[in-house]
Amino acid sequence: MVIIKRATPTIIGKEHKFPSIDQALDEPNGLLAIGGDLSKERLLLAYRRGIFPWYCANEPILWWSPDPRLIIRPAKIKISKSLKKLWKQKKYKITIDQAFKQVIKKCQTPRQSQKDTWITQDMLNAYTDLHNEGYAHSVEIWESNNLVGGLYGVALGRAFFGESMFSEKPNTSKLALVALARQLAMWHFELIDCQVSSDHLRSMGGIEISRQKFASLLARSVEYRSPPIKWTIDENFV
Repeated sequence: MVIIKRATPTIIGKEHKFPSIDQALDEPNGLLAIGGDLSKERLLLAYRRGIFPWYCANEPILWWSPDPRLIIRPAKIKISKSLKKLWKQKKYKITIDQAFKQVIKKCQTPRQSQKDTWITQDMLNAYTDLHNEGYAHSVEIWESNNLVGGLYGVALGRAFFGESMFSEKPNTSKLALVALARQLAMWHFELIDCQVSSDHLRSMGGIEISRQKFASLLARSVEYRSPPIKWTIDENFV
């Protein structure tokens, strides 16, 4: 079968429908559709198909499915010697789902090299609603009572879709990722979706796979039963 790609992304309306991910553009890589909303139904449908929203304020919602896709197998996460040393020091307290809104607001703060953020107020509201319904989760890194690192994302079945992370102290976002991976491995999760490639994620075990392979892996992973609505660290977690 010959797949004829569109020259422009599909415009979507009120219906919770997306075009085939095979129709995503090569440039910019993975842009699939424009429009729609951030309703729970649309977001969950998107994640189940390997599609995610990413856009800036004053832009229409842009939906993406890049090729290749970077994933981490939770049981195969790589921990450097320095990070392993920091982990064993137990300098920071690690929690899960204890401060979701604080985490996403910290992620919303523009980095030093950025003028603005892609986590708009609408995005913050939508993912907070997903958290309240048990689909979005956070990992928090604490120094005393100060939140100094963390991440958040969406979980469906045995797939976790990482959205954003932040660090206010060296390596605290990496500690959050290690904590997430170790907990997900205990729950037999198959993948952490990192969306697009980066050097530090590859150094922690990230591997690139094709969009087609990702979709096949995802189709199986999301059919499993998800863990409880509010997550807690397993008592055997180390």
